[in-house]
Amino acid sequence: MKDNRHHPFRDSHQDREAASHIPDTPQTRAPSYALAFADEDFMCREELRPVRLQLELLKPEMLMNEADVNSTIVLFGGARIPEPAKKDTARTQTLADLSAYYEEARKFSQMMTERSLKTGGTDDVIVTGGGPGVMEAGNRGALDAGGRSIGLNIVLPHEQAPNPYVTPELCFNFHYFAIRKMHFLMRASAVCVFPGGFGTLDEMFEALTLIQTGRMEQVPFLLFGRAFWEKIINWDALSDAGTISADDLKLFRFVDTAEEAIIALDSWEGKGEKRGVIPGR
Repeated sequence: MKDNRHHPFRDSHQDREAASHIPDTPQTRAPSYALAFADEDFMCREELRPVRLQLELLKPEMLMNEADVNSTIVLFGGARIPEPAKKDTARTQTLADLSAYYEEARKFSQMMTERSLKTGGTDDVIVTGGGPGVMEAGNRGALDAGGRSIGLNIVLPHEQAPNPYVTPELCFNFHYFAIRKMHFLMRASAVCVFPGGFGTLDEMFEALTLIQTGRMEQVPFLLFGRAFWEKIINWDALSDAGTISADDLKLFRFVDTAEEAIIALDSWEGKGEKRGVIPGR
């Protein structure tokens, strides 16, 4: 991260370097003597949570600004969905069948990145969770087109690494799910949700709730795989029960192919508008 500030004082980099060469004494070995900003144990204290939250908000924001990322196309989807060439490794037949959506995610990302590059590559940059499955497909499609893509990883109990298709300088890692979710949506010009599990459902419903309640502008909101989504969620039952309104079902649209998705993006009504009232309230 480049620091372009100009001031007459020594900067933090200089003092951090100087502090690494101090004499070894009982006083300098004491935890209290470590520079606060360079003290990892201090930074992980319970009382420092507000600072850590701020840092996780600031670091990706600053780096994406420096990289001229103006807007993004968000891809959510299952980590367990294999690419078609490896669908025989899927642990269920359903997952094997869903591998078709790996290919659609890859194709869609490639097509959207090609369009983005025609106008400088700063708008509609693909962003995923940076992991395997549909996320990998999204980053891979952007690379197929010769463009950049973003990966927003999260630390999980099991060992993991970002998929190899994420643009390295736009690959981030998070401790806080809440801040990661903010970064998914802060630049979103569209949200595309592919078949997935708990994580995908969580991200989908949170984004829909923000749009439903007027906390976020309406953007094209596409659910890839009508058969999957109508099987796992009885959308009409929610409307019939009155827990959502019939108008809420217009906040998203089902698509099955990359080509359908692009047509939907280009013809979306109400994009950029915020709801002033919640229908049915």
